[in-house]
Amino acid sequence: MKKTDIAMIVLIASVVMLIAFFTTRAVFGGVANESVKVQTIESIDSSIQEPDKAIFNENAINPTVEVQVGSSSE
Repeated sequence: MKKTDIAMIVLIASVVMLIAFFTTRAVFGGVANESVKVQTIESIDSSIQEPDKAIFNENAINPTVEVQVGSSSE
């Protein structure tokens, strides 16, 4: 390759990079310098609360127990 060929490739690559840079800034926008308020959460403590008796009781359905519907032929 000649020196002029390499210079032309470098020039074309530079122009394409500039076009790509300005195109992406136009599509996606620049850096936003706006302030944003975020929600903060409460700190986690080590106390344990009793579960609700209406949901966690002795007569509740246990999904881990196998249940057969209908009569068995055994």
